[in-house]
Amino acid sequence: MATDPLLRQGPHSTDLVLRVGPAGPTWNALTSAGQALFTPLALGVPTLLVAFCMALAGARASTVFVVVGVIAGLEYLIGWLALASSRARDILRVEFAPAGVPASLRLVRAAGPDDWLPVKTLRQVRLTHKVVEPYQGDYKPAVSTLTLELALQGAPERTELPFGGDTQRLADALKALLAPAGVMVYLRTERSTRERPQTNSGWTSGGSASVGSGGG
Repeated sequence: MATDPLLRQGPHSTDLVLRVGPAGPTWNALTSAGQALFTPLALGVPTLLVAFCMALAGARASTVFVVVGVIAGLEYLIGWLALASSRARDILRVEFAPAGVPASLRLVRAAGPDDWLPVKTLRQVRLTHKVVEPYQGDYKPAVSTLTLELALQGAPERTELPFGGDTQRLADALKALLAPAGVMVYLRTERSTRERPQTNSGWTSGGSASVGSGGG
């Protein structure tokens, strides 16, 4: 039944794949570890300021290096925990089981899968396709994103991701999959043009003026 690249039918379920990657707390921590390396770099100026103040106060170079190392380590640890926590609830895929006529669904997040829910708890699915097109003379390509809203009873979910596929085909495939359960699927497309950068206004070269001058 799955007729869209995002919908993948397996032997036991049909999965709406939003992000490709393994799930689980271990994988979430590992994938966040690499991105957390940018935290000390982003906070490099305050760290260098501390080192500079210590040097002015007469601290030994070895002491300054140790303090800077400890600060950078703490910044990395805090960034790692913050990234892992923020990514934990990211939805990787939505699983519908059984594959043919689903009676249950569950959300698989970066930190691992949620509990199975009756498909009846999903009242509707809303797809919003936003396309920001370039203005005339703009060399940047159009930007296309897809916002998926799952109207689950008591716990609505919303996620946004880059999208370059056929939204109408995805909506039709979801309708065919969820129609037996009475779940409505809505698709809306929003198009806009990227704003042209504003040029700086000011004096133009080529002339000068004097105030209060006169001839006699």
